Amino acid sequence: MAKKVLVIDDEPEMLSLVKYTLEQGGFEVHTCDNGRTAWDEIAKVKPDVLILDVMLPGIDGYSLQLKISQDPALKDLPIVILTALEPSKTLFQKFPQVAGFMTKPFKTEELLKTVQGAAERRAAS
Repeated sequence: MAKKVLVIDDEPEMLSLVKYTLEQGGFEVHTCDNGRTAWDEIAKVKPDVLILDVMLPGIDGYSLQLKISQDPALKDLPIVILTALEPSKTLFQKFPQVAGFMTKPFKTEELLKTVQGAAERRAAS
């Protein structure tokens, strides 16, 4: 059964690129384009890996990460941060759930490799 990935990003082109890349890698990909509905999507999809942008309308990625880290049901959910904000990397280093930090633009092969690693980490926990 394909591993489920939820991608939360407000840029339609980015969602399409990430979705296409991960589907080619055998993942089942779901998308969400804002922070307001992200929490509901996480509950509905129950992803194996979450890809999270930092700058989102509604609730920003950092606030969402904070909320996820405080939820016992989601404490083992690996998260890959995908952002144009390289300086925000230090904010996310304190979270053990963050399995990867990538800046835009990114190489599709690196994204696939990072998400595969995160999915394996989830399977091992």
